[in-house]
Amino acid sequence: MPVALFILDMQFLWVYADDLIGKGLAPWVIGELMLYASARLVNLALPLAILVASIMAMGSLAEKNELTALKSAGMSLPRIMRPLTLTMVIIACGAFWFSNAAWPVANLKFRALLFSVTKQKPALNLTEGVFYNGIEGFAIRVNEKAEDGTLGDVLIHDHREGKTGVSRVIRANSGTMVQTADRLILTLNDGASYEEDLEQSKRRKERLHPHIASVFERQVFEIDMTSLDFSKVDEGLFKRAHEMMTVSQLAVAIDSLERVKIDKFVDIERYGARQTTLLKDTINLQALSVVTAGGAILNALSPTEQRMAFDGARSLARNARQGIANAMEEIQSKKTAQDRHAIEWHRKFFLALSCVLLFFIGAPLGAIIRKGGLGMPTVLAIMIFLGYYIISIVGEQMIRAGSIEPWLGMWMSTFVLIPLAFFLTWKASRDLGKISFAWRKRAASETNNN
Repeated sequence: MPVALFILDMQFLWVYADDLIGKGLAPWVIGELMLYASARLVNLALPLAILVASIMAMGSLAEKNELTALKSAGMSLPRIMRPLTLTMVIIACGAFWFSNAAWPVANLKFRALLFSVTKQKPALNLTEGVFYNGIEGFAIRVNEKAEDGTLGDVLIHDHREGKTGVSRVIRANSGTMVQTADRLILTLNDGASYEEDLEQSKRRKERLHPHIASVFERQVFEIDMTSLDFSKVDEGLFKRAHEMMTVSQLAVAIDSLERVKIDKFVDIERYGARQTTLLKDTINLQALSVVTAGGAILNALSPTEQRMAFDGARSLARNARQGIANAMEEIQSKKTAQDRHAIEWHRKFFLALSCVLLFFIGAPLGAIIRKGGLGMPTVLAIMIFLGYYIISIVGEQMIRAGSIEPWLGMWMSTFVLIPLAFFLTWKASRDLGKISFAWRKRAASETNNN
């Protein structure tokens, strides 16, 4: 499992490398982020590790004829696997506890810390000829930079008073830079400062564009660096996400969303009933009785009244249709949210059962191929796990698209591999279908002799 976690962690680093590099993060921040990322990857690393370990263990026993010796002593394969099965049940219970208790906490802390890291501004790193905008309210450019902090041709745009319409530009021929814990101290030599008022309160034609220009031989310029300090975001912003809930909390959320959907359907029915109720007619009944004896009701109306009646009916129909469409969109959004919660609810049990299922695939497969070590068993394990993982991802995406129900999509890969587990266990129990790799050795020896 450590090897699988290491490989998956390396993939995580490749994905988020741009968000971590160049921001001056403390080692403990990166270490904490990697710890939470590793906890989130247990759902992939643990089943893969169990599959590889079971194939290697049983394959090694079969390769060294120890499995044959146990069978010759009257022990069947299920009897030999009984202690391992009990161990797998314990591991599955631990996996369920982890996915229900530790996984939500790891997800919460990972999301909060990752959000804080991605929003962290880059550390101060002045590059020659390039404006640095990492400090809020400033843009700094230097054409020359020495290792001892000496700067050449310094240009600073100070926009701290931008809201009031005041901006400041400072340019110096040379200077020195000293960085403390919370401040950047620039000592500028032989420069000039330009300060202008944009006069935002005046009309464009009335502006005079006044500015103040000053020349200095030496000026000390201090910049507050607290905006570059790392700070964690409040974890409460992410607590209501479905990935941060336990099984009981997910069940309550799913039930609440179902009630909201039912109430919304009832509101649509009531709304439709109100819109289709016959209203009291405002037409003169005496005049209508004379006309409707041999003609249509609209003939009792003048052309202007007929047009007004048509416009009113069309407006009512459009409003009713739009109201129902908006309600149906809201119901669909609740259904999508309900499916997301259902995915996480099934995922809690999926991790535990996948460990047991992959064990009953790997153990008999190892007994059949009669090969241990890190060669062929690892290749077979990766191939089986990739198929299992791809089917799981396809099922989850189908749920998100609304094509199938959550229970079917989340357990699709399990339904596919259960027959394989039974088939391999049956063949291994009856010593059927052994795969020998001796032919490879013979082929290699013949090739060497030729």
